[in-house]
Amino acid sequence: MEKTSPASPGTTAPCPVRTRKWSDSQPAGLEHMGRSREDHCGPEASAMPMCALPRMGSDPVLLKTPAPLGSVADSLRASDGQLHAKAPTKPPRTPSLVLRDASGRPPTYCELVPRVPSAQGTPPGHSSPETEAPWWEAEDEEEEESRSFARPQAEVSFCPPNNPSCLLGPQNRPLEPRVLSTLRGLFLEHHPGSTALHLLLVDCQATGLLGVTKAQRGAMGVASGLELLTLPHGHRLRLELLERQEALALAGALAVLGCAGPLEERAATLRGLVELALALGPGAAGDLPGLAAVMGALLMPQVSRLERTWRQLRRSHTEAALAFEQELKPLMRALDEGAGPCDPGEVALPHVVPAVRLLEGEELPGPLDESCERLLRTLHRARQMAQDAPKFREAAARRLRGFRPNPQLREALTTGFVQRLLWGSRGVGAPRAARLEKFQRVLSVLSQRLEPDG
Repeated sequence: MEKTSPASPGTTAPCPVRTRKWSDSQPAGLEHMGRSREDHCGPEASAMPMCALPRMGSDPVLLKTPAPLGSVADSLRASDGQLHAKAPTKPPRTPSLVLRDASGRPPTYCELVPRVPSAQGTPPGHSSPETEAPWWEAEDEEEEESRSFARPQAEVSFCPPNNPSCLLGPQNRPLEPRVLSTLRGLFLEHHPGSTALHLLLVDCQATGLLGVTKAQRGAMGVASGLELLTLPHGHRLRLELLERQEALALAGALAVLGCAGPLEERAATLRGLVELALALGPGAAGDLPGLAAVMGALLMPQVSRLERTWRQLRRSHTEAALAFEQELKPLMRALDEGAGPCDPGEVALPHVVPAVRLLEGEELPGPLDESCERLLRTLHRARQMAQDAPKFREAAARRLRGFRPNPQLREALTTGFVQRLLWGSRGVGAPRAARLEKFQRVLSVLSQRLEPDG
């Protein structure tokens, strides 16, 4: 049975306004990035209506600000057969490329990226915004006809600032037994479908697909993180996504290797991860980054070498074992190679990790004679993801409509929480490579204790 506690706006502290800040794009910035984590409440889009002054008699129309096309049409229809002395100016439909920077040089193509302008008032047919609606159900609609261009101002982070945790203290040690026990009970209370929706919600916020504020859109110059991660100034976002992918995979492996009890307990944990992967797949939650993280845990060498545990899984949970071998492994292989499903109808959040690794200079795995073809497929998939970002946003919002997450489970799936759980409040500031190497050794020791070699 699923036990979820609805997220009540009355019990959640309002999110602090995040000021725009410049961030470095060097790998050393990981130390600052690692300390942040997703907060409990997402940003809500706010619109400031800009209304025209009322027209009196036959006076010309006076406007405080340029009015939307709809209000212009209404004002023209207000007096039939009467022409205005000067028609209101329509907003431009084409980008202007005449802006120059301080040096006097015209901007180049790579410096100009599309930006979605802020909404002007309440859309037709909608009443005033409901304060009860969660932020992932109150996204601004993209206006394709009024796109403009603006130079990006800074790199953007979708990891919210640190907030007090309801599961971890302000200073915590790595792998605290009390917290691990609480998390185990928390995940057992939710069936895989509910956990998959929690993970989809957090992944959408971490990727910048949902919950993007107007200030963030103005700073990064595009409408979503799926577009930002393909651009040069998306370096920080790409590092955050790699950190999240690796931390979730390590946490999933720890869930298996931390079971020091009976063999059946570890087999049941494997079954739970397989069921979660199925619930995250295309046609279900459609969270492919979450699916990749779970499969990364199941395919980790420290887990895959547990022969007795996998044999017990095939004996006690045959259906899950068959699904893992015949469905999940081929699907993951295709996704890593730049193939596999990526239609916004069956996928809410596409598999971005191959493109992220490639754009960060990492070599693609696989045979050398297939590397060029795989490179082209990965780049084409990244371009298609950026073009289909509005469709993915609609698909994710549709899956999350009416969903009310459990605050504790949602926090347990954020990047900052997982990092602090694995490395502690002090260790999370260490360099990324050192942290990963240290925890891989911890997992190897746990794996040897469960099933020693020979």
